[in-house]
Amino acid sequence: MSDPTHLDALSLAEAIAARRLSPVDAVAAHLARIAVHETTLQAFTEVYADDARLAAEGADRAIRSGHAVGPLHGVPVVLKDLIDLAGRITMGGSAAHRARRARTTATIAQRLIGQGMIVLGKTHTVEFAYGGWGTNPHLGTPRNPWDLAVARTPGGSSSGTGVSVAARMAPWGIGTDTGGSVRLPASFCGLTGLKVTVGRVSTHGIVPLSATLDTPGPLGRSVADVALLYRAIAGPDILDPATRGIDPVDPLPGLTRGVRGLRLARMPRVEREGVSPEVLSAYDAALAQFERLGAEVLEIALPFRFAELMSVQASAVTNAEAYFVNGRLAEDPDAPLGDAVRARILAGAGVTAQDYLATQSLRRDLQRRFLAAMEGFDALLTPTTETVAIPLAEVDEGHLPSRFTRFGNLLDLCALALPDGFTGAGLPLSLQITCRGYEEAMALRIGHAYQTATAWHLRSPSLADTNGPALRSPS
Repeated sequence: MSDPTHLDALSLAEAIAARRLSPVDAVAAHLARIAVHETTLQAFTEVYADDARLAAEGADRAIRSGHAVGPLHGVPVVLKDLIDLAGRITMGGSAAHRARRARTTATIAQRLIGQGMIVLGKTHTVEFAYGGWGTNPHLGTPRNPWDLAVARTPGGSSSGTGVSVAARMAPWGIGTDTGGSVRLPASFCGLTGLKVTVGRVSTHGIVPLSATLDTPGPLGRSVADVALLYRAIAGPDILDPATRGIDPVDPLPGLTRGVRGLRLARMPRVEREGVSPEVLSAYDAALAQFERLGAEVLEIALPFRFAELMSVQASAVTNAEAYFVNGRLAEDPDAPLGDAVRARILAGAGVTAQDYLATQSLRRDLQRRFLAAMEGFDALLTPTTETVAIPLAEVDEGHLPSRFTRFGNLLDLCALALPDGFTGAGLPLSLQITCRGYEEAMALRIGHAYQTATAWHLRSPSLADTNGPALRSPS
């Protein structure tokens, strides 16, 4: 068996289920890789090495005795440091909460553990998940593994999950997305990430940023991996009212249907302004690829500019709800909080009830207008970000990289980000596939067709491999 860290999650799960690979060896290999690269990449807030090894031993015995609980038993996973595990620290990216020990386990974690998955540890996030570059001045900023010469943005706020999965320290992981926080790390780190519709996945036990817009979602190396992890976490939860009455749709049966006969929208030409030439070149090549696969690609007339919707979301919805949760901390001048995040939270103090309700009404109107524009189309294709990952030294916290992602949250849509090329310097480029709310299966189907015809998602950063423990075949 080759190094388990080089296997995608689906292949890893199949190898474990077929007893060609022991969960003990799978976990040991990932922990060995973490030990080698974590000092440089700083993806984790905490690694649960001892507990993960113990869980792997239990999984190995269960599988060997015919008591596997499902096809994902023994597969490692990582969780963003917003997701509660009873008895474990959840800081939510804030140094002010270094001692915050969770009393319960989040529903999403219960579902993963209940299917036999093994949590390797918690991963870094922007403070309270409120930022898109992935920076955290107090707890540390993970380093993008695609450039070891220049420290670059990992994307946020699910920065640690993105870096750990891209660096093969974990096969896949969970992030959250309120304005792009799954898709931005996917873009900058060369991964596939799914922003789900509100209500598809429970937020119970997840530190909130914006109750209206928060969505947990999977990050992986392929659409197939992401679809599998999404299926594992989706479904109604009595502890999250937003999920009630929303039946999960299994995306796997339709994943291989292809795109022949679908009508895909390309963004208006005016939206190309301000986007880097390499991003646009990869985007255009992706559109041409879909046409070769049998889809019809046509320009859409949208009722708004993407940049306009960034201010709509921040002005009254996210800021107000973030202030409701963290306003008291942000108002404390002695609290260890980054200046940029503090300013974003404090901006919510000035939002009146009238402003808030007016913006919620505007959201519904914009959603109706967008869905009318999408009539006859199956998805809207855009770049995920305007640029590739930039040097950390060049980050301007006043300009976030979420121009193409925020509208999906504001209008309650679902969206998939996936690699569509690399720059001449070897940095990942990314395509975003946006579908109507609750059409995750369609977004995954379109993305899978693209990845079946391309190989961008198969590339990995040039990191030295570990000389981990010798692998043993399960008995």
